[in-house]
Amino acid sequence: MDYSNVKRIHLIGVAGTGMGSFAGMLKSAGYEVTGSDQNVYPPMSTQLEKWGIDVLQGYRPENLDRARPDLVVVGNVVRRDNPEATAMRDRGLPHVSFPQALGDLFIGPRHGVVVVGTHGKTTTSAMMGALLHHAGRDPSFLVGGVTRDFDSNYRLGGGPHFVVEGDEYDTAYFDKGPKFLHYRPRTAIFTSCELDHIDIYRDEAHYESAFERFVEILPPDGFLAACAGWESVLRLARGARCPVETYAVGRPADWEARELALSADGARFALVRKGRELTRVHFPLGGAHNVENALGVAAAATALGLSPEEIAAGLAAFRGVKRRQEVRGQAGGVTVLDDFAHHPTAVARTLEAVASRYPGARLLACFEPRSNTSRRNLHQHEYVSAWGSAAEVFILTPAPTDRVPESERLDVKRLASEITAAGQPARACATVEEMVAAVAKDARPGDVVVAMSNGAFGGIWDKLLSALGS
Repeated sequence: MDYSNVKRIHLIGVAGTGMGSFAGMLKSAGYEVTGSDQNVYPPMSTQLEKWGIDVLQGYRPENLDRARPDLVVVGNVVRRDNPEATAMRDRGLPHVSFPQALGDLFIGPRHGVVVVGTHGKTTTSAMMGALLHHAGRDPSFLVGGVTRDFDSNYRLGGGPHFVVEGDEYDTAYFDKGPKFLHYRPRTAIFTSCELDHIDIYRDEAHYESAFERFVEILPPDGFLAACAGWESVLRLARGARCPVETYAVGRPADWEARELALSADGARFALVRKGRELTRVHFPLGGAHNVENALGVAAAATALGLSPEEIAAGLAAFRGVKRRQEVRGQAGGVTVLDDFAHHPTAVARTLEAVASRYPGARLLACFEPRSNTSRRNLHQHEYVSAWGSAAEVFILTPAPTDRVPESERLDVKRLASEITAAGQPARACATVEEMVAAVAKDARPGDVVVAMSNGAFGGIWDKLLSALGS
């Protein structure tokens, strides 16, 4: 694709987290940017307005007349029969996917630092970007969540590094391969690997094949930090042509966090590489899984030339990502947290981290199965034991959808019954309002409520605070 004469860029499907942030990045780089989408609502609508991007409601051929683009970027929510995409093809307009455009325009000219894996991508990539910035390297980044350090999903810097969250989901209707294959990785962090996105990948082997291809495109002079906590990661990392260093909490690895202590103010540990202590770290994020993510960042940052002192200072300053154990407020003596967890492994790790940050508090877990995988019965059994030390569990019954056949749907009533039988009181709730009423009735001062979803969860956080306050 020749971008030399491109000045006006139009994005079909602009209101998604990745596409919206990419629109802002294009605008910052000096392009004239427009976009269209079926549903445009806060927070992305507010961000797009702030960035001065003209957003057209609905998908219509006439949007292209108004935009007059030199290039169209097509989001992966757009299907082939989308009327605007059909008109784009009929008119012969140059078009690419969002990952290809990101790789070609922004990552290619820089040193790509790509974070991949089933879990922890957003926090780890945000941490990597913040660490490089704190060390004065002026990085660019694009991640899947709003970073607290920059109050943004993206940053366009003048330094040599581009940090990106490498998603294994498919790219576009005309490119069904994983997004991260477009990201020109030179340095990479591989956090974890277990079956997800069952709407895209048919089984574990198919899912792992995506990461196998990613590892193979790392250049010989690149670097891979591989989490030793996952046998699948270690096995796939053997296919790399570049140097590989492992990291883990609680098992032997090249990078370890020794003398790890978790408390209300985060984590404290000795950062150790190949048996030698490099520095002492105070890391404000809670949870052993976040410490493990920090070890991967430390390994990659060392490969990029940062000193142990720069790494320790950057980790101490990192403020995290919104919707990751984010405190939404307190009411009636009860703290309400928001978290993005939806896979059973992520749910378990989130609750473990919350327990370490609020020692002695009673935890109430609220969960919305919303993703294409969590709505299915693929992890029906795994969800039974995912709730850690939660005193009570409340699960929202998803509305029926033709995206998930009835025979494949998560059985929430059965799940609640099995969780209860295993020793933790659990309840299936038909609506968010029913869940809010039940939580408000059972909660008492000193409790912590964790509401977990990869979506809007019906605005449960504000509804909980209102109910608890009254």
